[in-house]
Amino acid sequence: MLSKDFDTATGLNIPPTQWYQSLAAAGLQNPDVYGPARHWLQVEGSFTKALQKKCRSGVQVDVIREGFAEPSDEEARRLSIPRRQKAWIREVQLCGDGQPWVLARTIIPVSCLEGRGRRLLNLGNKPLGAYLFSSPDWARGPLETGLCQPELAHQPQLARRSLFHCGQTALMVCEFLLPALYQPDHPL
Repeated sequence: MLSKDFDTATGLNIPPTQWYQSLAAAGLQNPDVYGPARHWLQVEGSFTKALQKKCRSGVQVDVIREGFAEPSDEEARRLSIPRRQKAWIREVQLCGDGQPWVLARTIIPVSCLEGRGRRLLNLGNKPLGAYLFSSPDWARGPLETGLCQPELAHQPQLARRSLFHCGQTALMVCEFLLPALYQPDHPL
């Protein structure tokens, strides 16, 4: 197995996020989930494919960092893995038409990296969804909606996440929506 460690000096600028089991539950706290971002919070299937439909020139996956690191306590709890157990963490920026639209953070427990799952270590700039949605081994669980507490103007305000199950194991994909995705007049 790779011994690549996570570079903690760099990474995505993701604000603290409160997660809700449904869009409706999040909407009770913040009605913005029913605004222009609603479509993106509810996309079924591959998020990258949905982004490609919005693009004129294409979607680019920029890997910001990836490697073994400890998930947050909340992430470990949600994945039912022991605290302080390292997982493969992949953070990417999805850009449409050259503009950052989504920050994505994927937590892949070591148990998911056995057998064919080893491919998850070598995705490079390929979208994770292309692998997950083309494999009959993986099934997506329900979408959760996240309300972010941005500390800076350019940070995401809304997010979504889900678990993908393969047998007894699961990985978590979190997608943080940048305002430029759903507010066309948003300045960068």
